[in-house]
Amino acid sequence: MATRPDAQSDELRRLMQRLFRRFGTLAAEATPCGKPLPMAYAHALMVLLGRGDASQQELGRELGIDKSNVARLCARMVEAGHVSQRPDEEDGRSRRVSLTTRGERLAREVDESSRARFGALLVALPSTSREPVLDALRQLVAGIEASAGPKTEGGTPS
Repeated sequence: MATRPDAQSDELRRLMQRLFRRFGTLAAEATPCGKPLPMAYAHALMVLLGRGDASQQELGRELGIDKSNVARLCARMVEAGHVSQRPDEEDGRSRRVSLTTRGERLAREVDESSRARFGALLVALPSTSREPVLDALRQLVAGIEASAGPKTEGGTPS
């Protein structure tokens, strides 16, 4: 007998909530990899480390946060000395954000901690399960990106 779609939806919801809770994404001032930073801050550092620089709009889109939240995040990062901002050469209304030397050092620390955490998580899975888990996550991300559902505050399922 096939599982009812609403039962599957409930199971997906329950598992996603448990995943986010157990992984540590709900801790307000620390990342799951143990860095004493809010998640959005840590993710912004890693995005900028990978890209070199970004407009606030690009950063917000990549992080999945709105314009006012990305502006506040960038202001906190500037105040901490981790990023600098400048007007965009092509659009003076837009601001470009880039890591400072201090910010790049912190971003590398966060990236290393994140890699170590995910590496340990992958090793904890049986080797025969790793590729199917990665494939399922790819499909889940594609489904999330394709869905028009509302975003939740902080990006975690409610």
